[in-house]
Amino acid sequence: MELDPAACYRALLARDARHDGRLFTCVTTTGVYCRPICPARPPKFENCRFVPSAAAAQEAGFRPCLRCRPESSPDLGAWNGTSATVSRALKLIEAGALDDGDVEGLATRLGIGERQLRRLFRRHLGAAPVSVAQTRRLLLAKQLIHQTDLSMTQVALASGFGSVRRFNETFQQLYDRPPADLRRRAVAGSGGPGLQLLLPYRAPYDWSAMLEFLAGRAIPGLEVVAGGSYSRVVEIGGAVGEITVGDAPARSALRVDVRFPSLAALPAIIARVRRVFDLAADPTAIGEALARDPRLRPLVEARPGLRVPGTWDGFEIAVRAVLGQQITVAGATRLAGKLVLAFGDGVGAHVATAGLTHAFPQPNRFDVDAIAALGMPRARAIALAGLAAAVTADPGLFDPRADLSAAVARLRALPGIGEWTAQYIAMRALRESDAFLAGDVALQRILAEGPTRPGARDLVDRAEAWRPWRAYAVLHLWTADAASRRALIPDIMKETPDAFAA
Repeated sequence: MELDPAACYRALLARDARHDGRLFTCVTTTGVYCRPICPARPPKFENCRFVPSAAAAQEAGFRPCLRCRPESSPDLGAWNGTSATVSRALKLIEAGALDDGDVEGLATRLGIGERQLRRLFRRHLGAAPVSVAQTRRLLLAKQLIHQTDLSMTQVALASGFGSVRRFNETFQQLYDRPPADLRRRAVAGSGGPGLQLLLPYRAPYDWSAMLEFLAGRAIPGLEVVAGGSYSRVVEIGGAVGEITVGDAPARSALRVDVRFPSLAALPAIIARVRRVFDLAADPTAIGEALARDPRLRPLVEARPGLRVPGTWDGFEIAVRAVLGQQITVAGATRLAGKLVLAFGDGVGAHVATAGLTHAFPQPNRFDVDAIAALGMPRARAIALAGLAAAVTADPGLFDPRADLSAAVARLRALPGIGEWTAQYIAMRALRESDAFLAGDVALQRILAEGPTRPGARDLVDRAEAWRPWRAYAVLHLWTADAASRRALIPDIMKETPDAFAA
């Protein structure tokens, strides 16, 4: 990604928050890199180097500023639309792809060559994939030092460092001091027996829309939406705990309370929270692109902070989508609650939030006869069991793919998954910003001009100008339509055209 130094310097002098997360200033005289909103006195232009990522700054030998704290910067997918491959790679890195794997394996999962992946990272982020992964670990560790009471050993474990020795060496090398010397208590604190963190986002953030979307689909026993926050049972590596997420608008961040027995799972938990709440979105860039369409402009102006809700787990959202085919959202949620109660493990004393009782069932619990016994059509039971078998055979089934079309084709090969459901899973589980439900009956009704509704091909042509943000356009249209029908979103599950495989 090429940055215009003069334009970057103007943003720096203005402390323009619109550029926060999009560029970093490396100051050659101090060896520090800063966010464009840093309160320190601006350096001279000739002493500045501008880079597109924190990883590029650290790879070049600069250390994070202790005043503006780059770990608090929004982690934006600013490269979306420029390199979708880089975006997909970053999602896998955030999920830990380079913690127990290498760049070659990451490239293979994306369907490209290792050299091509390295070139793309250099071009768009100014750093190698390994440097990006290392910087994520380092900035998470720094965040934990500032925001929690964890010991340095616990911080090293929770941020993904292989050893305390490596953790100490990295901080000593970067900051010229041990990590304990960086501890400056911030406002978040530990907040009780759990761990509390602030995960930044780019404002505005339409928290009420996000919360209503999740509330309408909250599975009894697994999720609770109450008091302006979202709570759910989480299970990682056989361990069970819970998270509670609320908005902290004054901090342009979500406040996340984590109760989980294993600190080593914290990076994975944070990655999933970011995915569910779409924290990598840049609403300004998305809004500017969509507002060029006269039909979407008033919708974007009305809800500039609208996000596309993600999901905690790909298998979970696929099950929900299959359950919801041909029935209402409320009906699908009730069926999902039956599944969770029947096949999910009870959480007992592992959680504290009232109403959280069970984890989502593991794939090996999905037996055709047992599912059918819950009152579901046998065709649906067969589809769910087949989906579970496919996930068991390939745990990476819901990983990002080389491109959207490849991801959809792979999903459509699964039992009970048609085009609509595949696009829906791609939108929510794979975080494909350009996923588009051309066969959605609600969209066809919303975009009808006169008595004739457009067909799927017509919608694809109509949405060409919305790329690469078609998923956000869908949410805007659904939300606006539902507001006029006194609900948040249309009955999308009822209106999907997918049919079950026999």
